[in-house]
Amino acid sequence: MKHPVLRRDIIAAVRSFAGLGLGVGTAGNVSVRAPGGVLITPSGVPYSELRPADIVQLNPAGEVISGRLAPSSEWRFHCDILARRNDVGAIVHAHSAFATAIACTRRDIPAFHYMIAVAGGDSIRCAPYATFGTAALSQHALSALRGRQACLLANHGQIALGSNLTAALAMAQEVEELSRQYWLSKQLRRPVLLAGREMKLVLEKFKNYGRRPVQKRR
Repeated sequence: MKHPVLRRDIIAAVRSFAGLGLGVGTAGNVSVRAPGGVLITPSGVPYSELRPADIVQLNPAGEVISGRLAPSSEWRFHCDILARRNDVGAIVHAHSAFATAIACTRRDIPAFHYMIAVAGGDSIRCAPYATFGTAALSQHALSALRGRQACLLANHGQIALGSNLTAALAMAQEVEELSRQYWLSKQLRRPVLLAGREMKLVLEKFKNYGRRPVQKRR
């Protein structure tokens, strides 16, 4: 069995979904780039029952290299995203409650909060609806993710990207929290959106956002 550490990491990630508010049951799926292809969760297996050997290995075209189970029904958009985005090392797809609720309105999440920039733009786009597992859904997701690290899927859920699995899982949590905040703000009144020039400034600042060594002043 190849890539045992990555397989265990994938299982740990999907088992954390419920505790992180990212979904229940078998909803959602996770993939990680691996030498020669993609490792992805199987279809329809309760997370508590997953074993490293259950994680399916696909080649870049989505064909099974190893594994006794069928891959996630959403294998197509996982493979397509990883094939087109060299910056992405892992993908989390979740049916988290608030992100999914907003996705069911088929609306983008606008710049109601500056942290929207964490996903790479001045909004979190909502991809048009298409039946799960289809090439059409994959194309919609690719378009919505152009230049972004996350998107909503209409009447479905969310996709979050990261350079590794830890980053992708953190992005999914961020999207769900922003979705919750947006929903709450709309209960009070229409939220005041940040201007485009402010979001451009925030996006520029986000290029150096995060953990980094202290810059000594001279």
